Amino acid sequence: MSHKPFRFSLQSFNTDSPQSWRNLIAKTEDLGYSSFFLADHFLSTGPALDSTGHPPQMLGATPAIAMALEQTSTLRVGCRVFCNDYRHPITLIKEAATLDYLSEGRYEFGLGAGWIKNEYKAVDLAFDEFPERFSRFTETVEAYKAFMSGEPMEIDGESLRWSGFHGTPSPAQRPHPPIMIGGGSKKILTYAGQHADIVSLNFNNRSGTIGAEGMGSGMAEATARKIKWIKDGAGDRFTDIEIEIGAYTTILTDQPEATAGAIGEALGMSADDIMQHPHCLIGSVDFICDELVRRREQYGISYVAVMDDGSNNMVEAFAPVVARMSGK
Repeated sequence: MSHKPFRFSLQSFNTDSPQSWRNLIAKTEDLGYSSFFLADHFLSTGPALDSTGHPPQMLGATPAIAMALEQTSTLRVGCRVFCNDYRHPITLIKEAATLDYLSEGRYEFGLGAGWIKNEYKAVDLAFDEFPERFSRFTETVEAYKAFMSGEPMEIDGESLRWSGFHGTPSPAQRPHPPIMIGGGSKKILTYAGQHADIVSLNFNNRSGTIGAEGMGSGMAEATARKIKWIKDGAGDRFTDIEIEIGAYTTILTDQPEATAGAIGEALGMSADDIMQHPHCLIGSVDFICDELVRRREQYGISYVAVMDDGSNNMVEAFAPVVARMSGK
């Protein structure tokens, strides 16, 4: 089985000043990361977010993406991933085409069906059951591809009805900027296998919170099932898809077993569970590089995102792995 070369991204949640954020983007590009991602959440600190386990999101995704693209020349930039329900699809899609056009092809478009119920509730946005959210999401994916084609819009769906105009501007990347679909359920990952260029493996976040249940849904055996769902959806096109994952717990340390043991104890898991957890990278640079190769052999994962919360200096800590493995 052939594998795609490794790519690495940095995902940013917070910053303490505009200048430190600009510095982070510059370092991300200079240190050889492939891409820089925002998330798409609008809740900051407060009781609405406290029970979700999710870090606060400081910056609005689209303007931050635009400024990051303007500041850089080689870095790919995008959102991991936009929530389909947070804005009208025509606005989201036209902005995507514009960002790719103006950046001359450095935009990556990520989309998900939405999952943090408390975030919807905090702004009085209806949080429908998953089948309804999923249906709207699939219509947006189809509308995205139709808009990017430049052909006349003739969409007559359940939630989207567009006609009488062409999609403009034409994006630099053809047929469209690569679409990343993220999720953790069978339904969305099978669909991603059918329609995505990049599939982002995530927890099954049906509970609307991050915690032990979510971590359990991302363990090694569960991840293998997710890859099967993607393959079932993709068929012959599976080898064309990039498999991406968030390494949400990334710790460079010379005491990996003790570190993993402490994390596992808090989650009701063993140290071995954490060391082999596809969303965790814990150990030395040598160990992490070897583990990335092993996971690519096992799951096909070649695109890895590490998280920067504004205080952990992950961009520099993880840079030796990026330097050694990018493009390999």
